[in-house]
Amino acid sequence: MTAEGRRLEAEGPNPLTSPRTTLLVFVSLWSLVCGLWSVSGCGYTTRPGLASHLRTIYVKPFVNKTDITKIRSTDGRFPLYRHKMEVDITEAVIDRYQFTGLLRPSGPERADCRLEGEFVSFRRDALRYNASQQVEEWRLNVVVNLRFFDQTTGTLLWDEPSFTGDTTYFALGANVESEPAALERAIRDLAKRIVERTVEDW
Repeated sequence: MTAEGRRLEAEGPNPLTSPRTTLLVFVSLWSLVCGLWSVSGCGYTTRPGLASHLRTIYVKPFVNKTDITKIRSTDGRFPLYRHKMEVDITEAVIDRYQFTGLLRPSGPERADCRLEGEFVSFRRDALRYNASQQVEEWRLNVVVNLRFFDQTTGTLLWDEPSFTGDTTYFALGANVESEPAALERAIRDLAKRIVERTVEDW
């Protein structure tokens, strides 16, 4: 063994070139790049279509525009209609904004933008029948009309008629579920879609 080889063996492995050190350096550099990327506003953002000056939102209480005589079900029976569903929708939408943090709910005078909605339809449609021709699975639809305003300029940014949240549930069999529980899920689905619509590209 040469003198240089004996010296390197005595010193042991170089900590600066060890696999662990290399990995730590790579992770640190990657974190730095990602941080600079997000600060610069390039690439990925959690507010993909939302103008930068829109930070707070007023969710105006939804108005009930349903015609209760036209609420329908494909089997001819009246689906379960819950009183004050428009209140449940309003609360679910506000909760969803709070959960995502993309827009902070605020009062009507201080908010940068405003969401207005009308609860217009509630439907229950049969999806699957069993061998006895009984409805085994249902789909629930909760339908609203939406308008989204920039309150700083007084501009209507978009409107969406017949915007729908839905879910399915089993009325028979091993996975049976109550209609009120399914309705809660349909309203949550509607709220999730509304918030996503608000922050996507217009």
